Amino acid sequence: MLGYDWPRLHAALNDLPAALLVVTVLFDLAAWLTKRESLQAAASWTLWAGVLGGWAAVLAGLQAEDVIEHGDAAHDLMETHETLALVTMGVFSAVLVYKLIRRARLSGVEKAGLRLLSVAGFVGIIWTARIGGKLMFDHAAGISTATMQAEIGDRKAAHHHHPGEREEDEHTDTLHAAPRDSAGPAGHTHRRHER
Repeated sequence: MLGYDWPRLHAALNDLPAALLVVTVLFDLAAWLTKRESLQAAASWTLWAGVLGGWAAVLAGLQAEDVIEHGDAAHDLMETHETLALVTMGVFSAVLVYKLIRRARLSGVEKAGLRLLSVAGFVGIIWTARIGGKLMFDHAAGISTATMQAEIGDRKAAHHHHPGEREEDEHTDTLHAAPRDSAGPAGHTHRRHER
């Protein structure tokens, strides 16, 4: 599959459709407030692209669910993420189909209803993305146990900077020498440069 397995394909496909659907809602609201047809046209095109791409991301995610290693906590989150994604895509698909059926004959009430439905879809995207991020960053969904164990070993090993990282070395030497707070982040971190 072009060098992608299902989890990587899902990761590659999910950002653009979500961004397009968020922009769809923003274009639609801006068109409503400004009465500009160009913004309404932009909302229609981004809705089309977002729905098509979103369903591709959902299908890849459904396949990824069956192949990634995970525990019970991650499984529960995956079920929530899946449900939210399906509902969100259902909302945007319904908006698209309704607009296609009614074409330019939408009444003011219909437009307002579709706009509210799109805002609900917007909330769904944010919520779905939050759960997806939690799966990735808190539960390492899609990362094999062997890879995680190798990374944990690498983080525990002595850390040395490569040549050319001298400036960072000077800033982080005190970080490495200081005793670590047990509640602080594990592994190697860099202090942000103050300006």
